[in-house]
Amino acid sequence: MTVIVRDLRPDSPDDLEGFVRVRRLALPFILFTPDSVRHLLTRTPPDARFRSLVAEEDGEVIGTAQVALAHDSTEPGQGYLNVYVRPDRTRRGAGELLVRAGEEHLAANGANKVYAWLLDEPGNRAFAGRHGYTRGRPAHFLRLDLTDGTLPPLPEIPPGVVLRTAAEFADDPRPLFELDAETVSDEPGDITYAFTDYEAWLAQTWNHPLLDRELTVAAVADGRPVAFTVAYTDGGSRYSTAMTGTARAHRGRGLARLAKTHSLHRARAAGFTEAFTGNDAGNDPMIAINKRLGYEICGTEVRYVRELG
Repeated sequence: MTVIVRDLRPDSPDDLEGFVRVRRLALPFILFTPDSVRHLLTRTPPDARFRSLVAEEDGEVIGTAQVALAHDSTEPGQGYLNVYVRPDRTRRGAGELLVRAGEEHLAANGANKVYAWLLDEPGNRAFAGRHGYTRGRPAHFLRLDLTDGTLPPLPEIPPGVVLRTAAEFADDPRPLFELDAETVSDEPGDITYAFTDYEAWLAQTWNHPLLDRELTVAAVADGRPVAFTVAYTDGGSRYSTAMTGTARAHRGRGLARLAKTHSLHRARAAGFTEAFTGNDAGNDPMIAINKRLGYEICGTEVRYVRELG
């Protein structure tokens, strides 16, 4: 049995389904569909040099990798490489081949540092160490059961604030882009991002196939969105928060929790049974909000880093 690594074919249903199958088995806390995998591959700006790789054994996709330059970072020369292998297909060399191919691609495109997320498990820690990666900051996956009655009641909407869904911004989503750009720049993490390209944001974020505009909720004050929670759904029973944040001038008023609580209530009413989210372990404000909403940690990942020389 021989394992090979190649680029994912975005026009191949078998490739897309295989990629999704691996990710769902290895990383069940994040939503993936064939459309979302194709979207990321075909809508990421060319400057990112983005590639989706698959490791194939006897015609079966057993491993995946997504590799790109952090093109919208404020610091050049950074890249990311996220590798996942089916849990029942490990120790076949797929991870080794994917890492090698990903690092070669990044180095050829000018990267001098590579970041990689790995679930915090003994085998992954050993794998990272063998390949020269240093442990960095952790993050948590959290899950909320929307069927057990633990979701808190809806809070009151403060005076001067109205709630609007993303669907209500369909004619002009730019205010949501501006809020997204401000909140992303303040997120804790190893890579600092700066969103400046509205057209790229429209292609990547606003038109993302998992974005649920009816469940994405923004708190609006003085005519502009000042806090929001971005909802993804997978066409089944699962809901995920892709981003929650508040404009700097409006923080400390509970508006992010307000928007997220209303979104979750909408999701439950629409028949969704599970809600997922993720937090950097140092993001104390969002961790506090999610605990109050009833989320519980269901997994931990760690971001590793390696200097490319």
